[in-house]
Amino acid sequence: MLSNVDKGYKSGFISIIGRPNVGKSTFLNRVIGQKIAIMSDKPQTTRNKIQGVLTLDDTQMVFIDTPGIHKPKHKLGDFMMKVAQNTLKEVDLILFMVNAEEGFGRGEEFILEKFQTINTPIFLVINKIDQMHPDELLPLIESYKEKYSFKEIIPISALEGNNVERLLEQIKAYLPEGPQYYPADQVTDHPERFIITELIREKALHLTREEIPHSLAVVLDKMERQKGKDIIHVMATVIVERDSQKGIIIGKQGSMLKEIGKRARVDIENLLGSKVFLELWVKVQKDWRNKMSQLRDFGFNEDEY
Repeated sequence: MLSNVDKGYKSGFISIIGRPNVGKSTFLNRVIGQKIAIMSDKPQTTRNKIQGVLTLDDTQMVFIDTPGIHKPKHKLGDFMMKVAQNTLKEVDLILFMVNAEEGFGRGEEFILEKFQTINTPIFLVINKIDQMHPDELLPLIESYKEKYSFKEIIPISALEGNNVERLLEQIKAYLPEGPQYYPADQVTDHPERFIITELIREKALHLTREEIPHSLAVVLDKMERQKGKDIIHVMATVIVERDSQKGIIIGKQGSMLKEIGKRARVDIENLLGSKVFLELWVKVQKDWRNKMSQLRDFGFNEDEY
């Protein structure tokens, strides 16, 4: 939705690029002020392009949280990389986010190579400065200055909120004049159904072991308000690739699935502003990450990118 605005109003699209697990989703949720992107300490949590909208009195910033850049190992990985790289061509500003603790590695080098062919302004955002000694920060900044000519270099802690306001001020300075693309009260372009499946997937990621994360998807089967009651009935299916994974998700006497549902229900109720009755099922779809038909069924439609 485009709206006419006074001269001087700024708007633009900002892509957040970086290796897996550098804090992109944490930053996006911090800026928007509520959870729209799921967070996990496991890599490759974000699979789709998630847009978060921050509307101020004189500026609208549309942030795009992309999948962490990594070497693909299956068709789902190929899809994730296509999403991440395509956003570089369609935005007004790029935030290259790195983990202050990890320093410069092959992953960062790979991303910098992608920057050589684009003219979009790029900020280096050094995240997780709350986890390092201040004396270590300046040498890290100097090492990055030698590798690329960034428009700005801004250290932050997305988790603690340190320096985030300064980063937003710098972003605003670089954005062009433009219209308000979304209504002021809209915080994401993703429908509620998508966010609900992501919240369920987040809880499963937090509670299960290493072998589960990348082979897990969630499909929303039903969402309807019960007649005469302030209760929304949500039915969803958790998809895994192997029978052993199904057993882990369900848990002993259903204990794991019950805990996933219990935690997800709290976030879904906050999202919808209503009581929620959540039913979860688990289904095995062998090797779904390498089957295009199933990827499309689960919302990974590369034609949209």
